[in-house]
Amino acid sequence: RLLLMSHQEITSLHSPHVERVKALLGSRGKKIRNQEHLFVADGMQSLRSALHPHTDFAPHIQKIFVTPEGRLKLESEFPNEIHDHDVVNVSDAVMSAMTETVSPQGVLALCKYLPHSLESVSSAKKIAYFWQLQDPGNAGTAIRTADACGFDAVLFSDLSVDIYSPKVVRSTAGSLWNIPIVEGVKLEAFFEWGSNRAMYAFDGDGSALLTDLKPSSDLALIFGNEARGLPELPASTQIVSIPMKGHAESFNVASAAAIAMFHVSR
Repeated sequence: RLLLMSHQEITSLHSPHVERVKALLGSRGKKIRNQEHLFVADGMQSLRSALHPHTDFAPHIQKIFVTPEGRLKLESEFPNEIHDHDVVNVSDAVMSAMTETVSPQGVLALCKYLPHSLESVSSAKKIAYFWQLQDPGNAGTAIRTADACGFDAVLFSDLSVDIYSPKVVRSTAGSLWNIPIVEGVKLEAFFEWGSNRAMYAFDGDGSALLTDLKPSSDLALIFGNEARGLPELPASTQIVSIPMKGHAESFNVASAAAIAMFHVSR
């Protein structure tokens, strides 16, 4: 379908478009995102992935907002693709009001996602499961790393960070469109669903070493909360530690996940 792109520019900070985006970023943003399955993707890196997703049921673009400079970037890099989307011109001041970044790139998209379930990733071989992960940077990095290491899905438990918050979306660096993400997976449901796969949970006191691990084809790696570590797990779960040569007390959870995912994906 061809959408005609008007070059009329929105300059009012009180435009309904602006209010819509700001509502998704504000204090009630999480509630609105959850209810309407909408989120804001800011910057060229997200747009590149959104325009060329690599997974079924990836979030799709509802509307793209661009400053004059942002339009030039899009038309230069995606001269054909942008004609399939509703592109709205905004002033620099309006773009600044629509984003949380200090130096906006002049390109922002309103995206719609379809929530994944455990059933929708039932064919996944390599899974990363994060229990009550709270930090947006850690969550985004974990998704990006899982994508880079060829994992098939990333699962987050209940009481984890909102995956579609602006900080998480930015820190995934576009990987949100490349790998299925399932939110709100309770621990009991996860173990019941994954009963036929090998389960490896990572903890500094684990009796098995990652370097000795010979992973099976169907596996799940489990990582705990930043402050409290792992919850109580079924006895069948193998607790694994990552050898350390220095004097650090532990790895950051995103770093531990990166090391573990790289190892089992070799």
